[in-house]
Amino acid sequence: MPEKYHIKTTPVPPRLPRIGKHGIVDWREDCARCHNCVKKACVYDRHRQEAAYIRNLKYSDFLFFECMGCFSCVQNCTKDLLCLTINSEYKKLGNHYWTPEIIHITWQQAETAAVPVSGAGYRGKFSGHGFDSMWTDMSEIVRPTRDGIHGREYISTSVDIGKKPSYLTFDSDQNISGLPAVIDIPMPMIVDMNPAEFTLPQLESYIIEAVKLTDLIAIVDSAKWPAALNDSQMKNIEAYLPHIAFHLNPDAPEIPFDVLRKTRLVEIPDHDDVLSRIAELKEKYPGLIISVRVALDSKGVDRTVELSRLGAEVIHTVADFNGNEIGVDSPGFIKDRIREIHTTLIKEGIRDEVTIIASGGFALPEHMAKGLLCGADVISIYLPLLIALECRLCNTCRPGLICPARLEDISFEYGVGRMRNLIAAWHLQLIELMGAMGMREARRLRGDVGRAMFFEELEEEIFGTLFGSRKRA
Repeated sequence: MPEKYHIKTTPVPPRLPRIGKHGIVDWREDCARCHNCVKKACVYDRHRQEAAYIRNLKYSDFLFFECMGCFSCVQNCTKDLLCLTINSEYKKLGNHYWTPEIIHITWQQAETAAVPVSGAGYRGKFSGHGFDSMWTDMSEIVRPTRDGIHGREYISTSVDIGKKPSYLTFDSDQNISGLPAVIDIPMPMIVDMNPAEFTLPQLESYIIEAVKLTDLIAIVDSAKWPAALNDSQMKNIEAYLPHIAFHLNPDAPEIPFDVLRKTRLVEIPDHDDVLSRIAELKEKYPGLIISVRVALDSKGVDRTVELSRLGAEVIHTVADFNGNEIGVDSPGFIKDRIREIHTTLIKEGIRDEVTIIASGGFALPEHMAKGLLCGADVISIYLPLLIALECRLCNTCRPGLICPARLEDISFEYGVGRMRNLIAAWHLQLIELMGAMGMREARRLRGDVGRAMFFEELEEEIFGTLFGSRKRA
């Protein structure tokens, strides 16, 4: 049995004031100046902290937003001068998919590397768009739980990247021969390139350091080589190359032979002559695993299935950063398209011969598990690592515009520490979820829809016979 995968973490506090959900409006006009003012009785001491904070305010747009929303001061004020409200800055975080709640939870995980706990159980959403319409089935009666997060039971989160043969071949000495190369990574996640909409911070050296510390792989645009590594990393380049998967940009200079041959995975964009390009790279680098990057547009599902039939060993299916199909009027969500790909490959008997990497819309650890249940072997992320650095996912992430999170000022230790903490928190929650489902191995999660429930299917099954099928827009 392999050694347990463990990520060593250290709490990394935020550089900037936290943007909390709640704030207190103080009307003041009719204040009676009570001797036992409720502000003094705040159990979190937030009112005194706010006064001290404002005296030393560094940036005018960084106000104090650390109210815990306990409602005590509002309820006990004898003049009813205090009012609890939702922080307007909190409402501005993210977009319709990357909600303020997601960003807030990500900040918390990047700081503590711990599983976020509200103390009040899960309060929803219980259905909605994307992954919110999918629930994991955690029946303790049918499947006894495993206690892996505390180390009492072994739960493997390792997965493989590469082609798996449909049958074994033996040489004249009865030894297995002809096995293709396979990469074993300790959790079903890699780091993708940044979406075009978020280009301000050049974080490649931070990400590469974080994936080395967590034994994962990061996809790096070949156009950014060798600037992707800092001077210290370049001096020890041999240790970093196994954790880099170059995306071979056709418009960029070619990666040197001595560099590329020391990597384990490489990615090429999909095009008409992609099979010839794969054969060319295989001849030059026999042990290299080659992934084909396929955009999840209107033809993305069919193209992924076609490449699988033609013998591609790894296919990276990429939706937009909100998880939707690209350039489609009524886009489908990535979980549904991955499930469609997985089901089609099973029917054709070739599912085990290809690794499917899914990218786009994976915002929370539960999304990683749900992506695997829908049929992906591995998922890839980028924006959660950016959010870990206190990014707000605003629309000013372009050169020449001021970054509200001051990402250009972050230190290397801070950036790497927050990213490592977030990856560790995702890993712990994957173990927690697998333990609740009674599973010992992440490889078995792939396509196991029996461990999941889908709102659309349940609605059709229960109410379809009474009211007919729901009309789709």
